[in-house]
Amino acid sequence: MIDLMTDKVTPNDREKHDEGRQGEAYAPFVQDPNQYQKRFYIESYGCQMNFADSEVVASILNQEGFGATRNLEEADLIFINTCSIREKAEQTVRKRLTEFRKLKLRKKGMLVGVLGCMAERLKSKFIEEERLVDIVVGPDAYRSLPELVAEASGGQKAVNVLLSRDETYADISPVRLDSNGVSAFVSIMRGCNNMCSFCVVPFTRGRERSRDAASILDECRDLFEKGYREVTLLGQNVDSYYFVEESTNRVITFANLMEEVAQLSPLLRVRFSTSHPKDITDEVLHVMARYDNICKYIHLPVQSGSTRVLQLMNRTYTREWYLAKVDRIREIMPDCGISSDIIAGFCTEEEQDHLETLAVMEYSRYDMSYMFFYSERPGTLAQRRYTDDIPLEVKKRRLQEIVDLQGRLSFESNKRDLNKSFTVLIEGDSKKSDQDWMGRSSQNKVIVFPKENYPLQKGDYVNVQVTDCTQATLLGKIIA
Repeated sequence: MIDLMTDKVTPNDREKHDEGRQGEAYAPFVQDPNQYQKRFYIESYGCQMNFADSEVVASILNQEGFGATRNLEEADLIFINTCSIREKAEQTVRKRLTEFRKLKLRKKGMLVGVLGCMAERLKSKFIEEERLVDIVVGPDAYRSLPELVAEASGGQKAVNVLLSRDETYADISPVRLDSNGVSAFVSIMRGCNNMCSFCVVPFTRGRERSRDAASILDECRDLFEKGYREVTLLGQNVDSYYFVEESTNRVITFANLMEEVAQLSPLLRVRFSTSHPKDITDEVLHVMARYDNICKYIHLPVQSGSTRVLQLMNRTYTREWYLAKVDRIREIMPDCGISSDIIAGFCTEEEQDHLETLAVMEYSRYDMSYMFFYSERPGTLAQRRYTDDIPLEVKKRRLQEIVDLQGRLSFESNKRDLNKSFTVLIEGDSKKSDQDWMGRSSQNKVIVFPKENYPLQKGDYVNVQVTDCTQATLLGKIIA
């Protein structure tokens, strides 16, 4: 899976993406051309939450008479849903906006807008200084899109980047964009209360708030009834989900919510992202272990293996505490897959700190990781408190060592699966051949296998034995 939060996409990630469902950017599916008179086009960058937000935006635009298109040339509205986590993402967005401006000059009446985290962070700069866009909308202001589009259509520049303490879009049914019809994202909360010193999310997405549990269950149930067989519960920190039902005063934690989603049907797989190590509880782990349809996979960002650097990052745990959490996961679920986020070259990082990060990777045996070198983001605690003092060549060298190690760990992890059998949810054809199926195991590993003559289709479950592997992909055969 490729995530533009990264300053480095590893060969492992690129191979994995070849059989995945999410890319650097996407446009929506093409709807019935007779259903809508106006067209919108969206590209999304960054985290899964941005892709889920684009589906909320699509729903709002549909209600206003705009249909989705993949064709830029026929779009009346172009939106780019942005990420501010890494400098590379911002550079990519600016390049695309420059390309859109050229297109806008050729088509009278076309509007270009920026959504998401960059919109919140840079606010009116896009409009006043760079004149790249007509509309700027922050993550909590999507309901105001109809008014903003009308305002921009009248020749005014339209901006709404106000943050909210209660907006969750719980009542909006997302339009599934670029969907494979099998897997879907379901947002369960918004914002973040963790003030990691390197991160802009608390400033661009606001404070943490949890969505009504009943609306989440309704959305998951509706997806299952429509043929979807996997949901990923999304949040900046899903483990801190906390909702109190007004009628009963019942407190619903993330463990409770995940269990209720799993109970909708044993044929509905449940995944989640992302966990903060300090918040994932034994209760969550035991619920995961109890249900076969809750996938045995946890994304557990470490960021650094050095306690000293972790303190500077304000991660609120130590190296030893993190490793104990890994041990606990393995104890309760020995077959659980674990992945991570890792930053090379954070402020003041010494060679010993870097070596400690490599050692944590070795100990944790990550199946895969998102790896990048530190890039200072304006407005963060780190930018205000520390000096970005690690030379770029040192950052790149340390990152390459991390990438090389993860490549070896990923390959070793896949080799451990040789001759094992897994239940695979078929997501569609392999991108390399329509004679092969592609799906994922419970541990989130991509498995490619020949169709042979079995009467299978997308959304079916099948048992597959692993016969070979690459660094990023398992290869197998169907077990009759």
